Amino acid sequence: MFTDKANKIFQEVIEKYHVINTVDQPFKNPYPKSDLIEHLLYRKCWIDTVQWHYEDIIRDPQIDPVAALTLKRKIDASNQDRTDMVEYIDSYFLEKYKDVTVKDDATINTESPAWGIDRLSILALKVYHMNEEATRTDASDAHRTACKAKLDVLLEQRVDLSTAIDTLLKDIENGDKYMKVYKQMKMYNDDELNPVLRSQK
Repeated sequence: MFTDKANKIFQEVIEKYHVINTVDQPFKNPYPKSDLIEHLLYRKCWIDTVQWHYEDIIRDPQIDPVAALTLKRKIDASNQDRTDMVEYIDSYFLEKYKDVTVKDDATINTESPAWGIDRLSILALKVYHMNEEATRTDASDAHRTACKAKLDVLLEQRVDLSTAIDTLLKDIENGDKYMKVYKQMKMYNDDELNPVLRSQK
């Protein structure tokens, strides 16, 4: 199943990040571009993992305002990278299934495969960090018990989401569903579409 591969790569990314465990560490993709989907999945989850930790840092109530603004810019850039990677992954699936004969009664899904995969990557991060909390030796028994219950739900959610993604891909492959990719068309980064940026030109 496709999600077996995706979940394995996501776990690989998260464990690799936490060896050094800093947002400033260099990135190296172990999958060459010739292994396109593996390359994209690894890069996608790395972006998500770094951003997860950006979001932790910026919530520090003692953070220097100048540092916070710099970090906010990094988060904005990361969000754009994340969206771009989703579109690259969807482009991979569009190419892969381009010769499929779509059935007359085929339907479209509420989200594209890559946006489901985006949620699966974030879920991998939730599982990893909730497991940390559920096994944290300096936490109370009540804390660990509550986090273990949340972890069980997240693990069940991962099974359900993985099954849904694999089913969607099979339906597309069989022509029972078809996919379209709508570019996100984010407006706030565009100096023609954001009125604040436009006014400064």
